[in-house]
Amino acid sequence: MSGLPSEKTFVWPVRVYYEDTDSGGVVYYANYLKFMERARTEWLRSVGVEQDALIKDENVIFAVRHATVEYIKPARFNDALVVVTSMSAMGKVSFTFEHEIYLQPEYANVGELAPLLCSGVVKVASLNSETFKPTHIPSHLVMELKGAN
Repeated sequence: MSGLPSEKTFVWPVRVYYEDTDSGGVVYYANYLKFMERARTEWLRSVGVEQDALIKDENVIFAVRHATVEYIKPARFNDALVVVTSMSAMGKVSFTFEHEIYLQPEYANVGELAPLLCSGVVKVASLNSETFKPTHIPSHLVMELKGAN
């Protein structure tokens, strides 16, 4: 995934709050992962998947298995960001998501594209909520997610 959103991506706005920044006044590096998590959760919600219902009804939870993040430019207090998310792969017990975090276009310099601040690839495992062992992604969810992607 690179560039601006397409029909196969999900876009979630994020505002940088004071609590998101470090002593240098920029977004603390770990908070980019929180922004990605919010975008994944809202993407799932947008296609009808409520994670609390999955736990209750099917004993399935999602847990991050692996994350790779590249920090390109800093975001600062009160910046308006967009997290662009897409699912790049789905296996029997995992998903891989790609995330790009941009400064919102209206905050970019005139005539410039919104700068890419951070990108990441996150692999999420489907686990049994009682044993924490890998379990198949529920078939109805596979169909919903394939339709969304």
